Amino acid sequence: MKVLVTGATGFVGRSLLQWLLRQPNYDVVGACRSPKQARTSSPEIISVGELSAETDWQAALTNVEVVVHLAARAHVLKEQDADPKTKFQRTNVDGTLALATQALAAGVRRFIFISSIGVNGNITSGQAFNETSTPAPHADYARSKLEAESRLQDLLNETEMELVIIRPPLVYAGHAPGNFRRLQKLIASNVPLPFAMVKNQRSMIALENLVDFIGCCIQHPLAANELFLISDNADISTAQMARYLAKGMGRKATLLPIPRRFLYWGAKLLGNEGLYIQLCGSLVIDSRKSRTLLGWRPPVSSEDALVTAGHDFKALSNTNS
Repeated sequence: MKVLVTGATGFVGRSLLQWLLRQPNYDVVGACRSPKQARTSSPEIISVGELSAETDWQAALTNVEVVVHLAARAHVLKEQDADPKTKFQRTNVDGTLALATQALAAGVRRFIFISSIGVNGNITSGQAFNETSTPAPHADYARSKLEAESRLQDLLNETEMELVIIRPPLVYAGHAPGNFRRLQKLIASNVPLPFAMVKNQRSMIALENLVDFIGCCIQHPLAANELFLISDNADISTAQMARYLAKGMGRKATLLPIPRRFLYWGAKLLGNEGLYIQLCGSLVIDSRKSRTLLGWRPPVSSEDALVTAGHDFKALSNTNS
């Protein structure tokens, strides 16, 4: 089976590509934006340029049976006169539809679209998100992912190409980017963190688990035309996360008992209420569909994966220092 992985030089794409290359029954091609990235990453990766309605995927789609579409714009840098909504639309909606249209014409059998739990919202209160929850995207990025999902369903309805949509929450590993990396740096520096009284619950997914689930969706017949909300199948607090990461770094997390209302007002004064929601709010996913329909089980537990992430982050930091 030949599989195309877009975003093949990204955080998830690189790991998925390497996982597929280790399997005996896959022929794999990766696609990325930059010719330089393609040359320096892997002989299986080709450059297709910017993701948009004009992108030509012909070379990448030759004899491909399954497309895993990871490539997306997740952030818009603070550029002068930047228009985030238009940029997300161009890449995440128009670019995705162009790929799916060309994949359909090329005879691709299955299209796996990696969306985001942000489509459902950024916080839960009492009831976990599941596949029947009403979407409530909270930002332009999440709204573009929801629109892409809807447009894909319209495009592929009553065609022979199967659609699988996966909405993962925060994906983590020792080399994860963004806020997870910032948290790891704070823990590694042994700075006291104000999370001892934070009793939230958050669903996340280890990079290893997400890659394994995508692999399941590539080949499982019952994944066809289904939506999956996926996680490690365990919900942990920010305080627990810090303790597991610190354990992997060979230290003990220093957590201060600061009331949540002080954390909220501190974040509000700094103009960063979004960070407060990420660190102190709850986001819980009911991912039982992946188990009942596909029989999938996460290969690693949240605790083990977070301890490993802390260990790997420390090793990478020592290597780069």
